[in-house]
Amino acid sequence: MSMPQSANLLCREMSLLAFNRRVLAQAEDPRVPLLERLKFLCIVSSNLDEFFEVRMAWLKQQLRLSPHLPLANGELPQLVIHNVIAEIRNIITTQYQLFNQEILPALQTEGVRFYRRREWTAAQADWVEEYFLRELKPILTPIGLDSSHPFPRLMNKSLNFAVELDGKDAFGRESGMAIVQAPRILPRVVQLPPELCEGQYGFVFLSSIMHAHIDTLFSGMEVKGCHQFRVTRDSELAVDEEDLKNLRTAIQGELRDRQFGEAVRLEITHTCPEHVSDFLLEQFQLNTEAMYVVNGPVNLVRVMAVTDMVDRPNLKFPLFRPSIPKKLRQRERLFDNIAAQDALLHHPYQSFQPVVDMVRQAAKDPAVVAIKMTIYRTGSNSDLVKALLQAAIAGKQVTVVMELMARFDEETNVNWASQLERVGAHVVYGVFGYKVHAKMALVIRRENGVLKSYAHLGTGNYHQGTSRLYTDLGIFTANEQITQDVNQLFMEITGLGQPTRLNKLFQSPFTLHKMLLNNIEREMAHVQAGGEGHVIAKMNSLIEPTIIQKLYEASQAGVKIDLIVRGMCVLKPGIEGLSENIRVRSIVGRLLEHSRVFYFGNNGDSDVFISSADWMGRNFFRRIETCVPVLDPQLKQRVIRETLTLAMQDNAQAWDMQSNGTYIRDQAVGNEHETNLQTILMHEYSL
Repeated sequence: MSMPQSANLLCREMSLLAFNRRVLAQAEDPRVPLLERLKFLCIVSSNLDEFFEVRMAWLKQQLRLSPHLPLANGELPQLVIHNVIAEIRNIITTQYQLFNQEILPALQTEGVRFYRRREWTAAQADWVEEYFLRELKPILTPIGLDSSHPFPRLMNKSLNFAVELDGKDAFGRESGMAIVQAPRILPRVVQLPPELCEGQYGFVFLSSIMHAHIDTLFSGMEVKGCHQFRVTRDSELAVDEEDLKNLRTAIQGELRDRQFGEAVRLEITHTCPEHVSDFLLEQFQLNTEAMYVVNGPVNLVRVMAVTDMVDRPNLKFPLFRPSIPKKLRQRERLFDNIAAQDALLHHPYQSFQPVVDMVRQAAKDPAVVAIKMTIYRTGSNSDLVKALLQAAIAGKQVTVVMELMARFDEETNVNWASQLERVGAHVVYGVFGYKVHAKMALVIRRENGVLKSYAHLGTGNYHQGTSRLYTDLGIFTANEQITQDVNQLFMEITGLGQPTRLNKLFQSPFTLHKMLLNNIEREMAHVQAGGEGHVIAKMNSLIEPTIIQKLYEASQAGVKIDLIVRGMCVLKPGIEGLSENIRVRSIVGRLLEHSRVFYFGNNGDSDVFISSADWMGRNFFRRIETCVPVLDPQLKQRVIRETLTLAMQDNAQAWDMQSNGTYIRDQAVGNEHETNLQTILMHEYSL
């Protein structure tokens, strides 16, 4: 198969930044409750942090290693970096303007106020001083820079202060500069007592407290300036297979080093003088294009804590309680009900609790002999893993495929792996070189002297926290062909041997990519035979070039293609002669769209799949993924309507992608009824 011409692919990094523009639009939208707007603003900062830690670090590496080798979109690394930096600066400017000029004043009107130093009353100033002396000063360690104290090794994304000094210290040393690192354990926003704020919510930034009292750390010396800054570092883990003896030990070593990777970004405030910023750039071996000047706190991410500290329901999204399907409510009959009929859960509209119940019931059920489960992300306080621990203690055969390379969750997963091993569970760290991203669980029971299996397969992680914020699908089934397949996948991951032909499931890295190409070709054949061809696919990212090429071919053959891609999409829709039959939209709303659903019309006899995989090279070729058909007709219709049809009809939080990679927000016009996918499903499923 010929690869698509690079001219027909958009820039991956610019597409990711376009997604962050859409998130930022949520913060700009006056219809969104005020504290939620603040949260979206913080999410953009968090996303940009990861962008620098991963994508910008990668681009810089490409520039260093292969400066003359074009990237996938045909542009050289230097040009991509130039364009990316320009767009990021625009996003950051918009962010801080919104923060300072709209959100902070609006919050103040609502009785939620951030007090600047110049605004403190005498009583507030006294309280802040006492707080500093009690909570901060004892744990701060200023480092004066001189010949015996070189520039310290500063952790990734830590808040630091560059302090300009004049005078001599107790030992007669002269130093023009000191560095003070704010301990991570301290909040970046401190709440004042209500009685000091006229009974309202009052906050001060930690940076303001530090600025006000930094001089007390340098007795007898003059503080000429104090400037907050933050450095972002390359955070990719590098584990060498040749040196690998124990994956867990190797990753633990890498985790320690991650905090001190190569610097990729320096953030400073707009009040920082040029000689200080030049000094910092020199220390981190960065040029001026890697410096980002902000008008406010250098780390907006930590401001998100305010949204939980303020108890004002009118400034937040209305609460909704997810429901549980009737047949999954009876925990003691859970396996009987699954045996009778497949069950589908659509999170967060429906509760994640039945998934937890499945493992809990299995742990205490005397008929259960074995539990197998994959874990990619699960959180540090997981009821699921606690249930697995109980199952192992109870003598069940517990096998857990723990992905230790789940980005930014490595430490949590290492800790859980250690606990599981201590109680006798069989913990497998996957297959080196392939991340185990599949979401599957298998419970094996002895029923009437025969072993019977029950499976759960999903699109999202076994993580109770994200299950309340991410939209995902999960299927419970006792279908023998599917449970056989799931068990076979576990055998392949944990053991050795060649992959065998599966009954119903498709998997990466062996069969999923080919299945998708074949199904797209089948739709083309239907059109060529005079029938209809229709592909609808929902995912988080569309990057993989051979899939994109096949979609272009299908469009030219007359296949109707609707793509619902939340984040990155490098395909160009709507270009005559190339992709005029392809429509791409992105849903960005209250909840993070995370489910992956693939629909192939098949001339009226449609096939529908749910999957853990996006359409990216890594998902097809460098990860272990699952894709399961939705066989039950009723469940199939639910999946089509709830994830695809409503998404195509949405005119409240949908964005239509243009052929140049920009997006236009879809809006109801005239008498047109507003359709909001997420609101509709919340209403339908809320208790």
